[in-house]
Amino acid sequence: MLTGPFLCHGVSWSRSGPSLTLASPQGAVTPMPLTGLPTFLGFRILSRSGERFCLGYSKALGANGRRSFPCPEQRTADRGYQCGPCFARDDFRFMHDVHRSGVAPESLTAYLAQDHWLYVATFADGSTKVGTASDRSKWTRLAEQGAVVARYVAHAEDGRVVRVLEDAVTRHAGLPQAVRSATKTAALFRPLASPEVDKENREAAGVVHALLAQGMDIDGFEPVEEQWEAPESWPVVLTARAPVYPLSLDAGDHGGRVLALLGQTALFELPEARFLLNLTLLRGRRIELGAFRSAPVAVQDELF
Repeated sequence: MLTGPFLCHGVSWSRSGPSLTLASPQGAVTPMPLTGLPTFLGFRILSRSGERFCLGYSKALGANGRRSFPCPEQRTADRGYQCGPCFARDDFRFMHDVHRSGVAPESLTAYLAQDHWLYVATFADGSTKVGTASDRSKWTRLAEQGAVVARYVAHAEDGRVVRVLEDAVTRHAGLPQAVRSATKTAALFRPLASPEVDKENREAAGVVHALLAQGMDIDGFEPVEEQWEAPESWPVVLTARAPVYPLSLDAGDHGGRVLALLGQTALFELPEARFLLNLTLLRGRRIELGAFRSAPVAVQDELF
């Protein structure tokens, strides 16, 4: 049985389901499958309140993907989920600006040469964003982001072109490129009806298609109309109408049954009630696994 201590990297998805990605103090990555649900998940926060540790850095392997390395000094994170030295080592720090600057390591340039996809994703409250995914992560990126409905709107010949398209959509159609994880989780408490979410997404995708039809003096892409297929667990979380887990993940013991996941959010059952647990909040934290239990929670009847 896995116990730890571990450094948590968050939830990753594959076609076989979700896993909580954990790393030993030496950096060895151990996926903890969250399949065969329901299953018990108990953990103790070992980090000090507000403390997050560096998740290391990645090197591009050309068209073969990437390789991740642990932080050699196991430092606390300075920016996002990295310390300064690991950020400087990371090939992917150039990712979001290479289409403007033209500056990138040769290995990242080869990685970006693979096919990429432009998508429009809508979340449970109707919040909508534009984003990109490599051909290798075409399905998993949207699963990990917790999109409720999404459509692929363009197929690009490489990662530079797709990011030019993404910026153009943000500039001309006003679609943002990010939605906060806390917003996604909170939206699952009172989600819009499925037809409304689909309508929001369909209309936003229509706006993007109209924009792409103009060409915008951008070569190397073709418009597509393809809907993303959400995992089977999505309706379980969407229909639960559960409130957000009220205990802070800055410290303490936590434990309950995971009933289902939607993106990074778990439907988490305690003796008192079911809650929405945002597992993104564990990223960069050191935890220990075991038969830990959440402290009793006062349940407000009007929330249910």
